[in-house]
Amino acid sequence: MPSIPKQRRIIDRAILVGKLDALIADQARAEDVRGNFLVLLKNAMANGRKEVRRRFDAGEASGEEVAEGLSFLADQIVRLIYDFATDHVYPAANPTEGERLCVAAVGGYGRGELAPYSDIDLLFVLPYKETARQEQVIEYTLYLLWDLKLKVGQATRSIDDCVRLARKDLTIRTAMLESRYLWGDRKLFNELRKRFYAEVADDTGPEFVEEKLIERDIRHEKMGGSRYVLEPNIKEGKGGLRDLQTLYWIAKYLYKVDEVTNVVDRGVLDNKEAHRFDRAHRFLWDVRCHLHFLAG
Repeated sequence: MPSIPKQRRIIDRAILVGKLDALIADQARAEDVRGNFLVLLKNAMANGRKEVRRRFDAGEASGEEVAEGLSFLADQIVRLIYDFATDHVYPAANPTEGERLCVAAVGGYGRGELAPYSDIDLLFVLPYKETARQEQVIEYTLYLLWDLKLKVGQATRSIDDCVRLARKDLTIRTAMLESRYLWGDRKLFNELRKRFYAEVADDTGPEFVEEKLIERDIRHEKMGGSRYVLEPNIKEGKGGLRDLQTLYWIAKYLYKVDEVTNVVDRGVLDNKEAHRFDRAHRFLWDVRCHLHFLAG
């Protein structure tokens, strides 16, 4: 991820917090603040995207950096909305243990990679059964994101539900593998990660690898079964981004690594192989971002 000062030129959360505080001071009622807050967020998002696109078109940023910059932009928007919902719209002086809430990014967004027109996938993590306040905060957060015209994939689950479903469903298990703490109760997220590895991943490595390779073969067949098709699918086709991600998922599942360089440290790939992986990843993200921007 690029340095924070560089990313602040995409969006500066501290400045937005100051503007929001001024709005709240001027208009005591949350419903009065909401409209102006939405305008503030829309402008920040439009300016941030414009800066990301400018860097890419000027050759100052690679496709990977576009994905990282857009992910950073989305992070700040979600955090601002969540804080507004919990601190101003539905404040709780003494929240109970059961009212704790955490927001996690999953999917490509969980990896910190967001293509220009991709969905934002969120997981709202609960300690137990959903309470009325948690439901209100989650709904408020989602409605503001939808009002920003963002495509949002979302799920709300307790830690027990996450573990139970991950054991049964490969897609959910992969999403859990890529989950990233975004905002809210950090201890809740840490507990989820700990239980995911202890109760799901630690004793299902061979099963996960086999299922992922079967999934890959089915996907390849669907996309033409060759890396030399005339109109390749950059994401799903043979030799595309999804294949690189599958390698990464397997390594992360088996060796609990977060970066390709960590795979080298564990002796899974040598430096030459890791360099080829990185080169392919950079090239495919460049192509994907060009296609996203061209197609709109």
